[in-house]
Amino acid sequence: MLRNEGALDRILRIVFGLALLSLIFIGPKTMWGLVGLIPLLTGLAGYCPLYRLLGFSTCPMKK
Repeated sequence: MLRNEGALDRILRIVFGLALLSLIFIGPKTMWGLVGLIPLLTGLAGYCPLYRLLGFSTCPMKK
């Protein structure tokens, strides 16, 4: 699978995903925290289907 996320983008997605997932256990204890799985999984994989659809990439080009 191709990567279309750069290092900073991946780190931010993972942190944001974990923060959203924490809503399940800490704070309002709402199931909306499961939305955090999306940025977490895309950050871990380094691939975002929406980026591909839009033709966007934050991954530096390899020479």
